[in-house]
Amino acid sequence: MSARATGRAGAPARRRPSAGRARVRAWLPGLLLVSPSILLIAVFVYGMIGWNARLALSDKHSPIDDASFVGLENMAGLWQEARWPGAVANAAVFTAVFVGGALVLGWLLGLLLEKGIAGEAVFRTLFLAPMAVSFIATGVVWRWLMNPAPAERATGLNALFVHLGLDFLVNEWWTAPNLGMAAMALPAVWQLSGYIMALYLAGFRGVPEELREAARVDGCSEWGVYRHVVLPQLRPVTLTAVIILGHMSLKVFDLVIAIAGQQIVADVPAVYMWTTVFEVRDPAKGAAIAAYMLLAVAALVLPYLVWTVRRERSEGR
Repeated sequence: MSARATGRAGAPARRRPSAGRARVRAWLPGLLLVSPSILLIAVFVYGMIGWNARLALSDKHSPIDDASFVGLENMAGLWQEARWPGAVANAAVFTAVFVGGALVLGWLLGLLLEKGIAGEAVFRTLFLAPMAVSFIATGVVWRWLMNPAPAERATGLNALFVHLGLDFLVNEWWTAPNLGMAAMALPAVWQLSGYIMALYLAGFRGVPEELREAARVDGCSEWGVYRHVVLPQLRPVTLTAVIILGHMSLKVFDLVIAIAGQQIVADVPAVYMWTTVFEVRDPAKGAAIAAYMLLAVAALVLPYLVWTVRRERSEGR
């Protein structure tokens, strides 16, 4: 037997681990490290989703009732009620104003800071500061600012309008019968526009200066540079912002409770679900509302995840 085969002192050579064992040894430490997180997510996210789905498809309309399978009866029955369509309509108005307002205001703030104004760091901190405040604290402050009291006993913004002689601006804010939820979205726009500003500012700074200079050399005005070069580069940022804001607005609860409480005029699906589960004590109906909220968020987030995976795969080729 050769020396290469016997190794040192005539001992047999050690076999090299197979490729499969090498791969296992490579990913096993990482798997053990993240296994607690995987277990917690499996139980408290997907397990709870499965439990909620099972409850939504049952007739357990009291905590002491036995559950029997009834299919989509609970989800279909919600549309026969007067309160549910109103809550959905309120959520739609809130989402449109919140997402649109935060995007426009955040984009404008990001554009101003991108121009390199004096004291940029100070302004950036001021614009981001509302993000550190909870929706509950924001709601408490804005409940006073948007107090719907008439002009003779106005407070908050209505009192400011009266003091300035702008009585025609005094309004009912969130208690208005048709567009009250548009006013309810104003505190959310104030709080999240700074975060959107940060996203857009990072997007602005990520556009190579060479592309801008090339557009200027070709005769583009400054507006043309932004329209044809910068803005197309910000589409991923805009999509990300829409997803973040959209899923927050679809499940908004604490802001509405802090401002309006459980009033029907400001009803949204999350508030309706809370009332159904903890006051009416109808678990099956509350689970059906939660299922609708989950489907709405999934319809918004899943296409974004699919698009992200496809883009990463195309960039990796």
